[in-house]
Amino acid sequence: MFLEIIKSIVLGVVEGITEWLPISSTGHMILVNEFIRNTDGFTASDLYLYVIQLGAILAVVTLYFHKLNPFSPSKTAEEKSNTWKMWFKVIIACIPAAVVGLVLDNFMEHFENWQVVSAMLIIYGIAFIIVEKKHKKTVVADMDGMTYKTAFLIGLFQVLSIIPGTSRSGATILGAMLIGCSRSVAAEFSFFLAIPVMFGVSLLKIVKSGLAMTGGEIAVLLTGMAVAYVVSMLAIKFLMNYVRKHNFKAFGYYRIALGILVILYFTLRTFVFA
Repeated sequence: MFLEIIKSIVLGVVEGITEWLPISSTGHMILVNEFIRNTDGFTASDLYLYVIQLGAILAVVTLYFHKLNPFSPSKTAEEKSNTWKMWFKVIIACIPAAVVGLVLDNFMEHFENWQVVSAMLIIYGIAFIIVEKKHKKTVVADMDGMTYKTAFLIGLFQVLSIIPGTSRSGATILGAMLIGCSRSVAAEFSFFLAIPVMFGVSLLKIVKSGLAMTGGEIAVLLTGMAVAYVVSMLAIKFLMNYVRKHNFKAFGYYRIALGILVILYFTLRTFVFA
């Protein structure tokens, strides 16, 4: 039990950082699970790894509560209307991922391996560098200026994140920038998209499990969620401050380096240490 709590704390830190930065939480989870020998037990289960995301989601709700709340008494009628419109854009953008995700949920589990993850890390790392070099003109400078069509197109890019190693935030941020969104709008919209998507995925995993968790497992899960919540608050604030002054190239180079590291590690483990 004590060891599972320690593992949950470590995984909560990893989840809190990698869920929001466009660097693939899946890729990092694979490496971390290898290093801490987390191959079985509750913290290695799909149920744990998906439901822990709820802690990260609560951080977004906390940080952006006023912006997300259409009932805020301090907002004008126009601001409340714009908030509702933003939520409609989020819902529209979530439709493609919801449809494709439900259809391919079980099928995509076959791609949860280091080969696919490392390839996606490198491919999208290169994509970030290329897009940043060509990202000159900003068409959408704020959330109110985003059209429903733009939101739907970003949602189509989010579908790509069902491939392990892609990164949900990475796919949506790249897509938003390609369409002409500013870096800050792309990042914020990615955060907001995560709320229904990750709540939905976590709920799906809970339903599939039949709520079969012991008291100890619930304690382990709540520990991971609490850690993910606190770390997510810091990670989101860091990213938003970072993109106001810098571009995403550094994350692209990081993804490429991590992808190469994953390949080297598993290749050596297979052919040298086998």
